[in-house]
Amino acid sequence: METCPEHPFPSQDHDHERCVAGALDAAEAICRERGARLTDLRRRVLELVWSSHKPVGAYAVLARLQEQGSAAPPTVYRALDFLLEQGLIHRVSSLNAFVGCVRPGEEHCGQFLICEQCQDLVELDDADISAAIARSSHASGFAPRRQTVEILGLCPQCRG
Repeated sequence: METCPEHPFPSQDHDHERCVAGALDAAEAICRERGARLTDLRRRVLELVWSSHKPVGAYAVLARLQEQGSAAPPTVYRALDFLLEQGLIHRVSSLNAFVGCVRPGEEHCGQFLICEQCQDLVELDDADISAAIARSSHASGFAPRRQTVEILGLCPQCRG
């Protein structure tokens, strides 16, 4: 299920509210199907992660939650861990941040195009890239557990 279909980079005038609503609907359905609890806090954290196409750090999520009431760092980290475990978000290691998953609940490898200027991010799922990494890893005797590819550059808007 793709929650934000405008690819590769959404235009400035795309309906991002539709992206957020789709992500939240998908999360509720996936959690219900798996018997996992999407608590109000977890749902709100997911909504904050999806608030834009830019990766968001845990401290930024915490700050937004604290503006709206009280939230402690451990509860935010637990909510982020839950969302990661359920395949609803990805961790972008190079930015120490999180981004919503465009194919929630589906087994896939994370491949990200990250704009160095505006920080917009697009998730790809290119089977050829995944296969090439797996092939090269196995040829080297390496057994990968997880693949995440982060590609830095400039998006079409910033290239202007």
